[in-house]
Amino acid sequence: MTYQDTVNWMFKQLPMYQSQGKTAYKANLDNTLLLAKHLNNPENKFKTIHVAGTNGKGSTSHMLASILQEAGYKVGLYTSPHLKDFRERIKINGKDVSKQFVIGFIHKHKSFFEANSLSFFEMTVGMAFDYFSRKKVDIAIIEVGMGGRLDSTNIITPEVSVITNIGLDHTQFLGTTLEAIAVEKGGIIKPNIPVVIGETQTETQSVFKSLAKKNHSEIYFADHNIDKVFESDLKGFYQQRNIKTVLQTIKVVNSKSLKISDKNLKQGLLNVVNNTGLKGRWQILQNSPKVICDTAHNKEGLKYVINQLLNENFNQLHIVFGVVNDKDVDSIFPLLPKEAIYYFCRPNLPRGLDATKLHDVFVSNGFKGNVYQSVEEALNSAKQYAVTDDLIYVGGSTFVVAEII
Repeated sequence: MTYQDTVNWMFKQLPMYQSQGKTAYKANLDNTLLLAKHLNNPENKFKTIHVAGTNGKGSTSHMLASILQEAGYKVGLYTSPHLKDFRERIKINGKDVSKQFVIGFIHKHKSFFEANSLSFFEMTVGMAFDYFSRKKVDIAIIEVGMGGRLDSTNIITPEVSVITNIGLDHTQFLGTTLEAIAVEKGGIIKPNIPVVIGETQTETQSVFKSLAKKNHSEIYFADHNIDKVFESDLKGFYQQRNIKTVLQTIKVVNSKSLKISDKNLKQGLLNVVNNTGLKGRWQILQNSPKVICDTAHNKEGLKYVINQLLNENFNQLHIVFGVVNDKDVDSIFPLLPKEAIYYFCRPNLPRGLDATKLHDVFVSNGFKGNVYQSVEEALNSAKQYAVTDDLIYVGGSTFVVAEII
């Protein structure tokens, strides 16, 4: 098979949360453990940092990778979802896994995947671990896909576990309260492995303390411990919280087996995009009119992004907006400015919410805008109507941003 044939097979043959939603979710790690054994447990052959959380885990993972690269380490980075190409999920020192490795891995293990009905996410995690092991990385940053306790990545024993924050997202899988979701995400806390919590929240603090105590794990609340932050090339206001999480995490691993200087910290934070290829975080696509995109997709994330948008100087705000069909749209209405002009669109995947339905719900709540057949058409229309000193924002879903980058 060619690379495209291989990726198409992965997407079409196997259940995948990105496309299907709830039917792709498996409530145990049996398949992942089976695959790890089949691959001779590659996850045990390199150091790891495990990163979970509702918002910020992608940015945090990329910052950590950038800093460790600046310190001279060979760094694996596993994240999800991808924006343009599947290979973005698996990187070493900012370089995507090769097409040939993807083809070879699937070809070699395809019969095993089919015989054991492995999910897209399970085999992708196995691919990442196998790749990092074969390439002999010094350390890999492993981002949780969803939740933590039952996530396929949760077979590693990391140097440190990181939980950025807790919000009400993926409630159909993880629970309907912050406390319940904290239990699921706190499932990455391992015996005698330190854990860093990025954001102290009243509802979740006791949950994490209890889990840490049960596991005899030292626990650090980054927002309580870190005062000084360094500048980063990631300019979203919300990155200040992520930087504190990163600094606390580096402080913990520095006391164990790694050596990272302040210079490595500063340079790593200033060169995240260049070192790792991160995209879609408060990314400015053009000026005159200014076009900004961001992958924030839930109430907690959008709160910070909209606040930053409203601090920009502009004449008229245009918002290209689309979501997936399991999104709690009602929870984000209070955050969004009604004086903006909206361009409603549907991200191009099965879970994308119909743009007409999105439009009708928004209009019934006092917003104004029109429906477009695609994200690209919506953005082109916004550019057509916007004048030089207007501002265009593209967001609502990672998958909306993916279509215009």
